Amino acid sequence: MPARTKVTPPPPPLTEPVEDYLKAIYELETRNGAAGTSEVAQALRVAPASVTGMIRRLAVQGFLDHVPYRGVQLTPLGRRAALRTIRRHRILETYLTRVLGYAWDGVHDEAERLEHAASDDLIERMAAALGHPTADPHGAPIPTADGVVDERAHRTLADLAVGDTVCMVRVSDKDPALLRYLAEIALQPGAVITLVARAPFDGPLTLRMGSREAVVGPNLAAQVLIDAMPVSLASTTMAVRPAAPAAETGTRAASTTAGSTPRSRARKSSR
Repeated sequence: MPARTKVTPPPPPLTEPVEDYLKAIYELETRNGAAGTSEVAQALRVAPASVTGMIRRLAVQGFLDHVPYRGVQLTPLGRRAALRTIRRHRILETYLTRVLGYAWDGVHDEAERLEHAASDDLIERMAAALGHPTADPHGAPIPTADGVVDERAHRTLADLAVGDTVCMVRVSDKDPALLRYLAEIALQPGAVITLVARAPFDGPLTLRMGSREAVVGPNLAAQVLIDAMPVSLASTTMAVRPAAPAAETGTRAASTTAGSTPRSRARKSSR
């Protein structure tokens, strides 16, 4: 009688609260190295006692490891589950803006609701229809279906020195009012930004985006992530130089005339 092969059933789908916890812990761990109970409670707006119970269950299920005196970290299993939910969220945000015409300040809450209900097949069809984007409308990197994500750290506008020119890459999607304001002043991912002036004593920063200027406070500047400009943009910016002011042009012309020799003036008058 042939031996029977034991078939391992697929793991049960995660519940909505579990997905929310794992996603919140991933975001906190990315910023701080670990996630504390109070930080998770604040991120999810739940009582610390509820967080303690859920963390205990997730650890037993193999999603979390305890880090002494710091909180918890995701295990490889927990990380894969968190990135799966994050991929859903960011693909949904991208689809809502590009295909359905949502404004970038109105997609976070919609994606929060849909990310738990959408199937993996639907998400992959959306990604294919979008051309497999690598970042969402707010610049956040979209994990691949295999769980690979770009986790590079970025500087912020608050780190710039006067005269620096950079490219905006990302801002959080969680504050609609902030996103609306940034859109009004042309601060969105891909914008080329030059720091024109910085007031002393943590004063406001004056930014130039193309022909527009805007003044922002240091707290807002610290929320806008930036990167060095791509080579193509940098070369274009250097190639297009502003014309010299009229007064400067006139001065140059006057100095040329004053510095002409009698012979050169004679040549000009004889023409």
